[in-house]
Amino acid sequence: MLGITKRFPGIVANDRVDFDLGRGEVHAVLGENGAGKSTLMNILYGLYHADEGEIRVHGKPVSFSSAKDAIASGIGMVHQHFMLIPVMTVAENIVLATEPTREGVFFDRETAEKRVGDLSRTFNFAIDPRARVQNIGVGQQQRVEILKAIYRAADILILDEPTAVLTPQEAGELFQILRTLTREGMSVIFISHKLNEVLEIADRITVLRRGKKIDTVPREGATEENLARMMVGREVLLRVEKTPAEAGDVLLEVEDLEVEDDRSLPAVRGVSFQVRAGEIVGIAGVDGNGQSELVEAITGLRRPESGKIKVVGQAIQHASARKMLDAGVGHIPEDRHRRGLVLEFTIAENAELHDYNRPPASRWGWLFPGKFVEWAQRLISEFDIRGGSPSSRAAVLSGGNQQKLVAAREIARDPKVLIAAQPTRGLDVGAIEYLHRRLVTERDEGRGILLVSLELEEVLSLSDRILVIYEGQIVAEHGADASEEEIGLEMLGGGQKDVA
Repeated sequence: MLGITKRFPGIVANDRVDFDLGRGEVHAVLGENGAGKSTLMNILYGLYHADEGEIRVHGKPVSFSSAKDAIASGIGMVHQHFMLIPVMTVAENIVLATEPTREGVFFDRETAEKRVGDLSRTFNFAIDPRARVQNIGVGQQQRVEILKAIYRAADILILDEPTAVLTPQEAGELFQILRTLTREGMSVIFISHKLNEVLEIADRITVLRRGKKIDTVPREGATEENLARMMVGREVLLRVEKTPAEAGDVLLEVEDLEVEDDRSLPAVRGVSFQVRAGEIVGIAGVDGNGQSELVEAITGLRRPESGKIKVVGQAIQHASARKMLDAGVGHIPEDRHRRGLVLEFTIAENAELHDYNRPPASRWGWLFPGKFVEWAQRLISEFDIRGGSPSSRAAVLSGGNQQKLVAAREIARDPKVLIAAQPTRGLDVGAIEYLHRRLVTERDEGRGILLVSLELEEVLSLSDRILVIYEGQIVAEHGADASEEEIGLEMLGGGQKDVA
């Protein structure tokens, strides 16, 4: 990619960026939110068209008008949110749109399953071609996405935040797969915000900052500290510094909670725990083990089947989201679009979503938009929310800055208990540093914080106590000195033990 420039109204997303990828290498791309990583890769995959610059594949100039053109040139992409059809089998997903047929008309299922099985064995993927996607884990689903690209003869593979939903063990298995692929001659572009993983798997690392390429460096000699400095333009504290917790009174108490999922199947099964003032309690688990339903029950978004939820000693009956907010519960939701923001509202309106009906935002039934703007301006400044003014629609912000807006609103409300579900999802290293420090500050000021994260490193770094959830049950409890290996095993159902 030579001199790639892409402009959007009011912003230059890529500014004369050069990027090259050699055969059989893993080339990582790092950068803050809004640095231009996704835009650059979307241009390579044919989803955007560059305003200036040239793309060459195997030395020949190419011009892609769609992802179909990129696939035809041997480029595959595995998106952060998998593009699979849950009710279809592994084989059906992989051969979709390129299905083998009998008599030129009928889908040849047997041939499809044989081809996928042979391909799976060649790369040691251990996937059953006949399994339905909805019945396999996220690690296996990611392998299906990679096999889809291989099946379409891709020799360039773009991976967007590939370890975001994986346990440490599954991430290790993915790296083994990538090493196998590169030995076979495939080239991999690895987009990630996890500096330790980049240093483990990449051969070269390109850093983007505010649309410009800062540098491309070999893995040898690179450190987390100097990569973070290139990304952010300043020194970044990569480890959370915190004193031991001084836990006080119980602020949140969950007793024998039973919650069903959208299919009316048990999702949370007899869960009990406490969160005290001045402590961070982390919940570690693989995605889909009841975390979402647990958070929704605590925050009034889902009615539990049985059990009790107490806030500051007061049992909340028939909880609603408004009741829980009024009781002193703040909520950073895992899905900022579904639960955190109204994208068509302005930043100022989103900043007052909870408290629009009380002074100073309103009085005697009258809204005061000027107060909305003042409050939003304070949050924008304090939390470094970039890409818009109080009057801008929330939709114009990047995903990371949308997440910062949600976190700013919830923390600034001064809740007694803060439920932080995937609080740093989509954030870059600088924003993660800030939010982690802010959560520790909130803890030290006496708030009780329940942290639910798929990032085990985040749970280990921030938590004073760690609960491991598996199939809707708390299967283990640890102090702050727990090992990543032990918790990773328990997240997969191994080494279960009774929790007092």
